Amino acid sequence: MEKSFQKEIELLKLGKGEEFHGEGILAITKALLQSGVSYIGGYQGAPVSHLLDVMVQASDYVAELGVHVEACSNEASAAAMLGASIHYPIRGAVTWKSIVGTNVAADALSNLSSPGVTGGALIVVGEDYGEGASVIQERTYAFALKSTILMLDPRPDLETMVRMVEEGFALSEASNMPAILELRIRACHVRGSFICSDNKAPLLSKHHPIESPANFDYTKLAHPPVTFSHERLKVEERIPAARSFIQERQLNEFIDGVFEDVGIIVQGGLFNSLMRALNIHGLADFFGNTKIPILVLNVVFPLVPEEIEKFCSNKRAVLVVEEGSPEFIELDILAQLARKEIRTRIHGKDMISQTGEYRVEVLAEGIGRYRDRHLQQAIPVINGNENVKDRLDAEGQNSLTIEQLPPRPPGFCVGCPERPVFSALKLAQKDAGPVHIAADIGCHSFGTFAPFSFGHSILGYGMSLASRAGVSPMMNRRVLSIMGDGGFWHNGLLSGVQSALFNGDDAVLIIFKNGYTSATGTQEIISTPNTEVKASSREKSESLVDRDKTIEDTLKGMGVEWIRSVHTYNVKSVQDTVDAAFTSDFDGLKVIIAEGECQLERQRRIKPWIKELLKRGERVQRVRYGIDDDICTGDHACIRLSGCPTLTLKDNPDPLKEDPVATITNGCVGCGLCGENAHAATLCPSFYRAEIVKNPKPFERFVDRVRGAILSRKAAG
Repeated sequence: MEKSFQKEIELLKLGKGEEFHGEGILAITKALLQSGVSYIGGYQGAPVSHLLDVMVQASDYVAELGVHVEACSNEASAAAMLGASIHYPIRGAVTWKSIVGTNVAADALSNLSSPGVTGGALIVVGEDYGEGASVIQERTYAFALKSTILMLDPRPDLETMVRMVEEGFALSEASNMPAILELRIRACHVRGSFICSDNKAPLLSKHHPIESPANFDYTKLAHPPVTFSHERLKVEERIPAARSFIQERQLNEFIDGVFEDVGIIVQGGLFNSLMRALNIHGLADFFGNTKIPILVLNVVFPLVPEEIEKFCSNKRAVLVVEEGSPEFIELDILAQLARKEIRTRIHGKDMISQTGEYRVEVLAEGIGRYRDRHLQQAIPVINGNENVKDRLDAEGQNSLTIEQLPPRPPGFCVGCPERPVFSALKLAQKDAGPVHIAADIGCHSFGTFAPFSFGHSILGYGMSLASRAGVSPMMNRRVLSIMGDGGFWHNGLLSGVQSALFNGDDAVLIIFKNGYTSATGTQEIISTPNTEVKASSREKSESLVDRDKTIEDTLKGMGVEWIRSVHTYNVKSVQDTVDAAFTSDFDGLKVIIAEGECQLERQRRIKPWIKELLKRGERVQRVRYGIDDDICTGDHACIRLSGCPTLTLKDNPDPLKEDPVATITNGCVGCGLCGENAHAATLCPSFYRAEIVKNPKPFERFVDRVRGAILSRKAAG
């Protein structure tokens, strides 16, 4: 059983006049259908994963509208889909995660933005920026700027977000430019409501196909010599057309305030946090009323000079609230005002942090500096609290600061099949010595945290094998690369495996074969077992991914000669296989396929099945592991070799012993790693395996009573 989005799908079916209640990202998904899109594609990644997840599960419904939905192998293939909108009046949308996804899609996007589009093309990007981000700290804005791609950053309000999707397509068509719609995590998960419109069947679709291909037009190709004229078109026609449309449709919002000689220009996505920061200083209420005039940029590229001039011309000072570095918007505003000889004082990064996420606390500190510089005479300090932290404490909003929180590094799920491989690597390096490990993006990147701390580089999704190419020749021993099956299909097959084979490299690669692209929400891939296999493997789900040999067959077809498959939970076998790869006389690429189904998907699949069995009164048996307190030595090597959250410590029940003993909590899923580690590393024999039976059969009840009686006699005598 996969995760179901049935409730979300029902919301997509709402019609004109009905009210939608839900999250921002689902509202965006609904807005796409209301805009008459012909195709939707993408590659999942937080915080926009739900868009494609929901669309894939809603494929039957959207097919009725004629909308084509495609889960792409990577962001580059998603971006290439937008090529359908170059010649034809077809609206299309694709989605991916932040700058890392945009980087993968870079070639296709550059070659799309050069000739431009006829039909509206919208790219929904999850802007993962700030201290809580899971990716490198870069802004998608830089890419939009250099490739001349429209960029929308809607105010986190469902009505505004939905409107910007619909207007984004129209803006794209009016300017012949593709558009990026960036959504921060707060925008994706903000909850609210809006009044729906009917979903629109696209003009061109499966139901209404294109009669004949477009006439050949060389100017629509991203190819010399027309690429030189494309640059002129961007500057002389497309950007002016976009600016006219933005003004005419009033996509950016002007909010009046009582202090007319100062103002704030803010990226739309930061508006809610800005209002809270202003409220802290008594400059706004909770209903969107502000004392300082605000220009909300729902479209951050291109800026409209007339709007900037109109807003700034009668003001002493304007604060530009722009998240991230460099300050592209601030510099653009300074240049535009300088050309018009408008002498308004512009502040931005001189008052607000130059880097990091613009949380409310960060913005409030900056607003305080701006207030002290330009509004001190007009506005008294609220309650005498000049310090933002003091003000939040006074309101009971800041009782626990980030500095007070205990450190909690991310880690593998309980029972994750990838954890035992890192345990085996730790044991293997104990004998063979340290090895250079090229890590990769994915769940397995948690192996870079304690207790394993493995990995010397992360260069991109599926890029581990390619990234070790410069290290291998300089190293006196073989180098290890790690990637998941998601990364293998995303980029690793061509960038890594093909390149290593072509160059005859002597390298070792471990592919985690868990059956899904797990790090982005367990989306299915080409090697995901089919529904029939899942249904027949519920009782022996540990062998689920073993049945699909797509990866093995592909590697053999590519010419890989040394391939070994091993089940991840068998730590000793994994250790021996790793040792064999590093000591083999074979000079070439050696691939170890570590098989073990994603535990999260396994639990989603078997829990409803077990629940149904119990409901019918049928026998159900599950495995639990435990630790004998009397045998545990208190050394805790088992914890240092595992890192499983359910393997932890408790006070020693023996009053004569001070050291705490290890214990296994009720969160255990029975994967058996702790026992495997104890066996492989020859640790203390304190682990035991228990089989818990519910709805036992009569004979089992009889045996249990006999055992109980015998144990009671032994305990008494």
